[in-house]
Amino acid sequence: MPLKRPAKKIYKKKRTKKKNESGNMKKWKKPLKLGLVGATGVVGETFINILEEYAQPIAELRPFASTNSLGLNIELAGTDWPVQVLKPNCFDDLDMVFFSSGDDISKEWAPLAVQSGAFAIDNSNAFRMNSEIKLVVPEVNGDLLNNNLKPQIIANPNCSTIQLVVVLKPLLDKFGIEDVTVSTYQAVSGAGLPGYEELLNQTKNFQQADHEPKAFTKQILFNCIPQIGSFSEDGFSTEEIKIMNESAKILSVPDLKISAFAVRIPALNSHSEAVWVTLKKEVTREDIIYTLGNFEGLAVLDQDFPTALEVSGEDPVFVGRIHQDLHNNKRWLMWVVSDNLKKGAALNALQIAERLFS
Repeated sequence: MPLKRPAKKIYKKKRTKKKNESGNMKKWKKPLKLGLVGATGVVGETFINILEEYAQPIAELRPFASTNSLGLNIELAGTDWPVQVLKPNCFDDLDMVFFSSGDDISKEWAPLAVQSGAFAIDNSNAFRMNSEIKLVVPEVNGDLLNNNLKPQIIANPNCSTIQLVVVLKPLLDKFGIEDVTVSTYQAVSGAGLPGYEELLNQTKNFQQADHEPKAFTKQILFNCIPQIGSFSEDGFSTEEIKIMNESAKILSVPDLKISAFAVRIPALNSHSEAVWVTLKKEVTREDIIYTLGNFEGLAVLDQDFPTALEVSGEDPVFVGRIHQDLHNNKRWLMWVVSDNLKKGAALNALQIAERLFS
């Protein structure tokens, strides 16, 4: 029987005012002392913007970047915080350190943050598949976090994985899942500032016949590139492997049948995904919409579809174009879009902090 109550509408227009506790993140119980490694990157900038947006109480911010950024200040909570470089004991007395840097930096410095008494929330790939490290999307497996945890490394998942598992979790719990197929269409901001600037520069000179690629393997302007990361011997890219492995770990389904294909597209921000989900039972479209619409962090568009341009700057994961496969009544198709810098990185990390400190 179909569920009869209408789906909860959680989509809201862009906010220009600071969010309060009715938003997607509660206030921390106390002002926190934060470290931010990679403070001058696009994810670091998003991290700062979200802290301002939610007016989180900040006792101290220590922004860390390369020596090229020395002399710069990061403004937060009405104070200018000078950019520092990583050095011994630089994390002392901090409550949490957020890492948005390369794997090598995270591997070296995240354990040192924990030794200094801080939680290390790492956005790199360094610890995600380590069986001893928690890989967390708060709406999905936030029960792994509580106020009694001791300082430790907590891994922030891959951006494409995050938006996918937020959609899969309620379907898994309610109906069970046989298999998943996902094709991603990922914006250039996922490659950081170099990727973002490369598309903008090529757009300014769009009449030029050839554009030498730097951040990507081929020209991104007017193009789609079916490669994100390097290729393994079996033909999968590192991005696709991340999505498949991380999703299984986060959902606690080690044998989850999931196949991924990742494509870079010339959108500036927000990742899009076409998703095929085969359930373990036959359900109605109303069942699907109700189940998704009542899950935390999801915005269901049952009469429309989200796009990367519209979703950029928004908090939730958006899902639309929900329809049944013509050849398999248990398979459902949907279109999933999310801001990869917000929910796909900085917001998810701050929601982890919310679970630890609220």
